[in-house]
Amino acid sequence: MKNLFTITLMVIALTFSTEAMAQKFSGLDKSPADIASYPSDYKVSEKLVRITYSRPQLKGRSISELAPAGKVWRTGANEAPEITFYKDATVGGKSVSAGTYSLFTIPGKSEWTVILNKNLNQWGAYSYQESADVVRVPASVSKGSESLEAFSIAYKDADNGAHMVLGWGTTRVSLPISF
Repeated sequence: MKNLFTITLMVIALTFSTEAMAQKFSGLDKSPADIASYPSDYKVSEKLVRITYSRPQLKGRSISELAPAGKVWRTGANEAPEITFYKDATVGGKSVSAGTYSLFTIPGKSEWTVILNKNLNQWGAYSYQESADVVRVPASVSKGSESLEAFSIAYKDADNGAHMVLGWGTTRVSLPISF
């Protein structure tokens, strides 16, 4: 009887200790993280630039509600995107040293201002400091034929480099980058 009691007590203790030690995982992020790099070909291991960003969804809202014109926007969701240049580059006509920067934008009707900022690990645009800007450059705006529900970043080959293209809804923002 004493052994049965001891075994029962041990089984109960193990059951509760397993629950106490179990890892709790949060649900899926509503704005999942993504990475875009150039060259985009996955077979090319030496990348020139890579950006890590989160992808908000429109969900029936307008871009102007989520990224208001004339205001600094984190260019995605959650943390401000971080863009790494693996070698010195020219971004929108301005020299940028190899390194990692936060990416912000100021949306506009015919052009957006793209901002590379030296402060990393920033949540949203709440902690953005203009004094930490490395460059501010204009980027052209056009209209795409396909509407994108999720904010997306891709690279398009161009002379001496690429254009980083931000797409959301039918808005396309193109920033020239050369190496």
